[in-house]
Amino acid sequence: MGTSSGSNIHHQSSSKMLPPRQQPRSGGLQTSLSLVTSDPMLSPDGQEPRSNSDNVRGSPTESASSRETWPTADVLMAKKMENGKVEIDCPEQSVIRRVSSADKISLREVARERVDAISEKMHQLPDEFLEELKNGLRAILEGNGGSQHREEFVILQRLVQSRTDLTAKTLIRAHRVQLEILVAINTGIQAFLHPNISLSQTSLIEVFVYKRCRNIACQNQLPAEDCTCEICTNRNGFCNLCMCVICNKFDFEVNTCRWIGCDLCSHWTHTDCAIRDGQICMGPSVKSGAAPTEMLFRCRACNRTSELLGWVKDVFQHCAPAWDREALMRELDFVSRIFRGSEDHRGRKLFWKCEELIEKMKGGVGESTACRAILMFFQELEVDSPKSLENGESGRLIAPQEACNRIAEVVQEAIRKMEMVADEKMRMFKKARMALDACDKELEDKAREVTELKLDRQKKKLQIEELERIVRLKQAEADMFQLKANEAKREADRLQRIALAKSDKSEEEYASSYLKLRLSEAEAEKQYLFEKIKLQESSRASQSGAGVTLHR
Repeated sequence: MGTSSGSNIHHQSSSKMLPPRQQPRSGGLQTSLSLVTSDPMLSPDGQEPRSNSDNVRGSPTESASSRETWPTADVLMAKKMENGKVEIDCPEQSVIRRVSSADKISLREVARERVDAISEKMHQLPDEFLEELKNGLRAILEGNGGSQHREEFVILQRLVQSRTDLTAKTLIRAHRVQLEILVAINTGIQAFLHPNISLSQTSLIEVFVYKRCRNIACQNQLPAEDCTCEICTNRNGFCNLCMCVICNKFDFEVNTCRWIGCDLCSHWTHTDCAIRDGQICMGPSVKSGAAPTEMLFRCRACNRTSELLGWVKDVFQHCAPAWDREALMRELDFVSRIFRGSEDHRGRKLFWKCEELIEKMKGGVGESTACRAILMFFQELEVDSPKSLENGESGRLIAPQEACNRIAEVVQEAIRKMEMVADEKMRMFKKARMALDACDKELEDKAREVTELKLDRQKKKLQIEELERIVRLKQAEADMFQLKANEAKREADRLQRIALAKSDKSEEEYASSYLKLRLSEAEAEKQYLFEKIKLQESSRASQSGAGVTLHR
């Protein structure tokens, strides 16, 4: 039976999966984030949901049985290297400008309006405004605003999930920030908005249309491992490598009794969900199949059972020495709840032992002492098992032939399991080889894209230099024309002053000539009058002389 989940995606299909210490871990985890799954119960209008989550949550911050978290930068970098993705960081000069109220975009517009229209608007907006828009959605997903944020998230998710135009073909034209917001609203996972987590445009689109796992540390194509079971084929967005069969949620806890893996189909289930859903119950012994009953786990995916006592023993033997005090108490509590309803002798003894150790640790007993006690208890159970088997068969002695037959059955079962493990290893090797070939091809494609980008960048640089040369030439011409214009203006001003001076001089000459003419005319008139008077006087004188003569 499996002992870990989350980022632990290398499952075994044999009847006994690898012990927890031998299973890979994804590294340290950061502080967990509360995330949201798409849920039909959250849609007031009863629209058909995009996600088939079976669990109902009242707010974006609630999680019934799974603390969904996202990994640190180391895990993400390893995932990027595994997928062969190459990121090119080109420095861009940011231009800070004010955004008018008419140009601003709200989250509801992103969730409601056409993809191409919002994308065109976002390309015209500064990066600072787009980052504020993402921060606003992160605050809503965190749910710190209480019922107001919950209601706003329900409205946004209903708007997104009721649209039929959001397909892989239309989302290709979406702006990067627009696509991140749509995916975060649809999945309820705010990690898609985090600046340190950068997925490709294709990966975001596949997550939105449920073709890729929404677990950022998993990111496997769906259905995972081409599983054809009813759950993987009919449940949108479900990944059997990292999600619970019952609640559809994922986390990154490994080497723990918190997750139970099916020995046969390798699907995973939260222990809490299995207890709540009645998947953990008493049943006929898996090994003997006879009357003796034991505590069993029934997988919902394949409806087959696995025994729990041996699984718990394997988990504690391989992982308990590395647990701290809090982890050991938590694991003891998980085991106590699993075997609370046990009716067989060994299950009841394990339940009582866990309860006893929990009380002792609360009273101050160290975790190392409690760890040794529970490991010693498991050894005692192994010693008691042959006695219990002998008592269970009423003290009947086993015949030599029957013993040989049983030994032969055990050997055949071991051989069968080894063949199954070998087949699974070969299948995993072929899958890894195919993934490696795909990564090599993707690396070649990325390298070719980088070369093309460099050539395009060089071409753009030459074009910019040519434009700058033309601008400098036009600037020189403009300066020359400005200089000539200034000289022409100065010449016009000089000619205007000369014209004004000549005009004043001509007016003075005209006035002088006019006065001279008038003066000459006056002199002529004076001379004329003077001659006239002289003539009159001479005429009078002659007349008076003639009269005197006549009188004489």
